[in-house]
Amino acid sequence: MRYFVRFSYRGTDFHGSQSQPNAVTVQQTMEEAFSLVLRTPVALVFAGRTDAGVHARLMFAHFDFPESLDERLPNLADKLNSLLPSAIAIHHIWLVPDSLHARFSALSRTYEYIVCQRKDPFLQGRAARVAPDLDFDAMNEAARLLLGTHDFSSFCRTQTDVQTKICTLTEAEWHPVGDMWVFRITANRFLRNMVRAVVGTLFEVGRHRMTRQQFAAVLEARDRTCAGQSAPPEALYLTDIAYPAL
Repeated sequence: MRYFVRFSYRGTDFHGSQSQPNAVTVQQTMEEAFSLVLRTPVALVFAGRTDAGVHARLMFAHFDFPESLDERLPNLADKLNSLLPSAIAIHHIWLVPDSLHARFSALSRTYEYIVCQRKDPFLQGRAARVAPDLDFDAMNEAARLLLGTHDFSSFCRTQTDVQTKICTLTEAEWHPVGDMWVFRITANRFLRNMVRAVVGTLFEVGRHRMTRQQFAAVLEARDRTCAGQSAPPEALYLTDIAYPAL
């Protein structure tokens, strides 16, 4: 029987979401708690992976269990939360059709990158500080070039096992939110380090070190060395994942 899990985490305390040797990750921490509570090894399949330091306001995972958990579901999230560190919160666990896959059934994913233009102790570790003269209008003009279907080789890690680097973007825009600016980006899929590489390159446009035309050339080059440095991870949040039916 397949169960879906809706949860969130603060990525500061973890070396990314995906399990890996000799590192504390979100997946490893959650699997240990699930296995302890359910008294059998539990393997979680995440909707995607996030880099070290990146947060998820909303993440999904699924796991398969050999028997019904109907009687245990009402209290399962509370029991897990009592074992998990404060950086991880389980919100809901429910039965789904076996055909629903946390990763492959997802229709789109949305990330937000948060920046502030002045020193704010309450945003430390939650947003990236940028210069007060950053040109967000210029960055939005360049960001519009990302919309549609493109090869994003210029904005992803060179060492990756994906078969294609083509993604379809439906949203890529900076919005003012109070004293902050938030970059919201939505796509059918994302490559490793892609959002941070896009934001870091847009910063070059905002600093007037790169023109809109040069940004377009970076996208067309399909070469990571042409793009800017990756933006810091602590300001990046996974905020939404859409499924055909949940």
